[in-house]
Amino acid sequence: MKTYIANIIAAMILVACSGNKTSEATEPIADKGQSADTVEIKANADSASVDGVSSATNVANSPTFNGVMMVSPQQNATLSLTMGGKVHSLKVMPGQAVSRGQVVATIDNPEYIELQQTYLDASAQTEFLEKEYKRQTALGANDAASQKKVQKSKAEYLSMHSRLAAASSRLKALGINPSNIKSHGIQPYLLVTAPINGFVTNLNVNLGKYLNPGEPICDVINKSQPLIQLTVYERELNMMRVGRPVEFRVNGMGKTTFAAQIVSIDQSVDAKDYSIKVYAKVTSSNSDFRPGMYIRAKLK
Repeated sequence: MKTYIANIIAAMILVACSGNKTSEATEPIADKGQSADTVEIKANADSASVDGVSSATNVANSPTFNGVMMVSPQQNATLSLTMGGKVHSLKVMPGQAVSRGQVVATIDNPEYIELQQTYLDASAQTEFLEKEYKRQTALGANDAASQKKVQKSKAEYLSMHSRLAAASSRLKALGINPSNIKSHGIQPYLLVTAPINGFVTNLNVNLGKYLNPGEPICDVINKSQPLIQLTVYERELNMMRVGRPVEFRVNGMGKTTFAAQIVSIDQSVDAKDYSIKVYAKVTSSNSDFRPGMYIRAKLK
């Protein structure tokens, strides 16, 4: 009996010891598992930052910027006239390439004919009065009575010369060289010519339409030196500097990348979204580029 009881007690002690070893063995495994989870979560948290305003995730050192393709103001010319009139003919189509001085349209206005006539009359009268003034000056050099004729002749000459200068200025404002009127005579229609080389766009006129003074006929854009306009925010401004290279992709052109270089940073901040415009000159151009194309860019 005593032997039986002793065997039971020994078995209970053995079971208790085995349970403690099992517990001690399993606890470190749980700690290791918990530590691995913690490290993994921390690594994921450090790999990206979330913007508190836009909720966008930005990967460190690799920001991207939205933007559009554009041409500089110096390469975008609007054709308009200081004199109104009816469109007599159109020589171009939207998207057509034109050269500087090429006729785009002709305008019919009777006032243009009158202006040319005024210029020719003033030119002839000025030439005559100039000769008369010189003649009177030579004749009345020592005669007091003749000095009045000299002064009168001078006043008439200067007055007509002013009329000639005014008519000449009006013709030049219309893009007309006054000397051409002298050599070719009065022209029935006003010629509207392209001021720069480029492509016709925003052509919003048709035959017979009456144009008021200053009303645009069309635009001519030169795409040979395009720009990209990037939208950046205050927190990104410290990354921008003139001369920094940029690479970008154009929507619809696949994964092809193009190069540009920052040339200007706007000094004003948009009051609505606190954005700033940054301009970069495209250094690897493409004939398919069009103003207004959507692009995505990043700094190099």
